[in-house]
Amino acid sequence: MNAAVVNFAPTRGAVELRDLPTPEIGPDDVLLEVANVGVCGSDLHQWTADHSWPVNYPVVLGHEFAGRIAQLGTDVQGWKVGDRVASETAAVIDTTNPMSRRGLYNLDPTRKGFGYGVHGAMTRFVRVPSRILHALPDSLPFEHACLTEPCCVAYNAVVKNARIEPGDRVVVLGPGTIGILCAAMARLCGAEVALVGLEADRRRLEIAREYGCEPIIGSATDWAKARDGLGADGVIDAAGVSATLKVAIDLVRPAGWISKVGWGRDPLGFSLDPLVQKNVTLQGSFSHNWPTWERVIALLASRQLNVAPIIGGVWPIARWQEAFEKMHHGEVVKSVLSPV
Repeated sequence: MNAAVVNFAPTRGAVELRDLPTPEIGPDDVLLEVANVGVCGSDLHQWTADHSWPVNYPVVLGHEFAGRIAQLGTDVQGWKVGDRVASETAAVIDTTNPMSRRGLYNLDPTRKGFGYGVHGAMTRFVRVPSRILHALPDSLPFEHACLTEPCCVAYNAVVKNARIEPGDRVVVLGPGTIGILCAAMARLCGAEVALVGLEADRRRLEIAREYGCEPIIGSATDWAKARDGLGADGVIDAAGVSATLKVAIDLVRPAGWISKVGWGRDPLGFSLDPLVQKNVTLQGSFSHNWPTWERVIALLASRQLNVAPIIGGVWPIARWQEAFEKMHHGEVVKSVLSPV
């Protein structure tokens, strides 16, 4: 039996530790022994029941994970027991969908991910399709490798779905895990970066300094307009509320761009006319795919991208609630669990 963090109902606090049998794997799957699994904001949203996506209850939480292959399906090739791997999140896709055929399976409308669509990795053993595994070098610790997934979210939002040029001034809204990683990615692209949050975010904002970013509490207007009065070249909206899109539109310069990666379930209550008037490009950014994972693992392995500053601690799975609460109350940016 495996101890697992299970979200069992669509009500606040409906998460508990349960013993589940070891999963059975199919011919194209591997049984992965989880070394470390990161706690994502989406895990917290399901815990507090304020999420906006469908969940297949009961479900084991966790989609940021890395570990070793414990068992191979009969048709799996190119892998062996003991291999160190990280896994993508696209647990179920339709390979015949036009998006999947283009390699954009992250945009397949039928896609189901770990931790909400199928059982996730907050447990010792998880079933993973071999098609979404990525090899990890021995030099990359599992507690860092398990955060490949949020790094890929940031890479997609900053590198693939924005158009940063070296020397740009970029504002990032929201100092959660994704916001901080987006800021770090923008710095890697050669931008001057400000990370914006509230007074309650002060501790997390200070981490931005370790990535060479300017932390700002409250309004970023002065910083955005400091160069020539027109605003920031680009804004990355990584906040978890809808209303920050208005802030982004106000901060961006004419002919600038906004990359929106943060989720917000509330409707917008403002006019988009300024977006039109300023000729601003608004780009949504969701998830990631194979080439993004390979690039991010290379960045982590080379230490060009260092996730150590955002890791607030590693907790045994039996203390999952403490790890959740530390993140929920803003005491740490990222909690990591150890199921073994």
